[in-house]
Amino acid sequence: MLAALVAVVLTPLVRGLARRWGALDHALSSRKVHGRPVPRLGGIAIVAAFLAPVLALYVVDSDVGRQLWNGRRATGALVLGGLAIAALGVVDDLRGLGAKGKFTVQFGVAAFMYALGYRVNDVAIPFGPVLHLGWAGLPFTMLWIAGVVNAMNLIDGLDGLAAGVGLVAVLTTLATSALAGQALMVLFAAALAGALAGFLLYNFNPATIFMGDSGSMFIGFVLATTAIRTAEKSTAAVALAVPLLALGVPISDTLLAMGRRALRGVPLFSADRGHIHHRLLDRGLSHRDAVLVIYGGATLLGLAAVALSVATSVQAALVLLVAGGLALAALRALGFLSFGKVAAALVDRRRNLDRRGAVRRAGELLRRARTAEEIWEAVRSAAPAVGASAVGLTLGRLAGRPDAGPWEDGFDDAPAELLRARYGLAVERPGDDHVEFGWIDGRAAVDRDTEIAIELLCELASGAVDRVERAETVIRLTSLDDRALAGRSARSKI
Repeated sequence: MLAALVAVVLTPLVRGLARRWGALDHALSSRKVHGRPVPRLGGIAIVAAFLAPVLALYVVDSDVGRQLWNGRRATGALVLGGLAIAALGVVDDLRGLGAKGKFTVQFGVAAFMYALGYRVNDVAIPFGPVLHLGWAGLPFTMLWIAGVVNAMNLIDGLDGLAAGVGLVAVLTTLATSALAGQALMVLFAAALAGALAGFLLYNFNPATIFMGDSGSMFIGFVLATTAIRTAEKSTAAVALAVPLLALGVPISDTLLAMGRRALRGVPLFSADRGHIHHRLLDRGLSHRDAVLVIYGGATLLGLAAVALSVATSVQAALVLLVAGGLALAALRALGFLSFGKVAAALVDRRRNLDRRGAVRRAGELLRRARTAEEIWEAVRSAAPAVGASAVGLTLGRLAGRPDAGPWEDGFDDAPAELLRARYGLAVERPGDDHVEFGWIDGRAAVDRDTEIAIELLCELASGAVDRVERAETVIRLTSLDDRALAGRSARSKI
């Protein structure tokens, strides 16, 4: 109740700060469905609401407070690790980070959690032998934590989706933790459940604030770590299956996304429009209906996880059989298991690999670029790779320089049916630095595969602009120092 109250009070304040700071999520690609700028950074309110009861119980004389104090090593690890993951998300929300940087921090935090006792030492295969991991426990734990963190991040695609699915998963964790006698995990689950319930008042469709990566990754972190502790006291037959079922929706969506992207020849960590919620929208469901359908699926899997934690071997086998059958039927109905589309996907794979190769060649030019003019030439060379007949580049950060553009090629004499699309160099965030492409091939919209190539080009171009800007700053400061030194020398002679 305290967590929910803090979330209800704090979320509007965070929303106002996000607007003031310009931390807005803009609908700048085909995979975005909200259609308007919405404040992000709601994860700050979720984290604060989660911490409120945990910290309050440290100063309240109660049985739960004493358990927190006795388990301060586990509590401290979860709080510190969660704050590190949330801080990573805030930086990503404000500035944008690549997959390499995010994974480095996530794996580092996961190793820290392993050192402080959040470990997967054994893997119990349902109705099979228990595998003692030994030294492999560390990489397995790191993969589990980073995997769930990113699974929750990937599912955050509709108003209220990640918060609602996370709420169902954390209530499942609460129930299984209570059945396993894990008092601290019950407390953590209840705190996160309250925080998500309060946040959902502002995040459900139509959302007035998004949780951002700071929220989705923090939710995934708490779910992953509490699941590790809860599974320690599960029966050998179901220890692995319970958290997998509880987190079935985000985990399956992530695995399907990675398989789909690998088959189509696009980067594994590029965003696309093939997630479960996108498939539901494509079948005519409204925004709210699609979210509610996924809530229903997550609830069924959560109930199966709770049932599995108290079931006998025969009952567990029946639960897994029914859950697996329903999951396969749902995936088939959504078109995920349509093998007839494999041939078309392989054709797309060849085209996407050729496109990415051309963008990488433009990237080599961008890495060698030392002037704004050279950045423009590199961007223009990539236009054929994305099928564009017109291209433009505006570099607001370098405005005022004689060679800083803006540049355009092919727009002046373009026919009326030209399709134009603008992309900020800082992906998903508008600004003065942007690239614009035009197509005259009759397309009505830019397909997601083309957008992925353009976003890669924008990322490379943004890095080149950073280098040119830094070089200009160094030259300007050096010039000022030289003039100051010359002035001091002149005064000294006088």
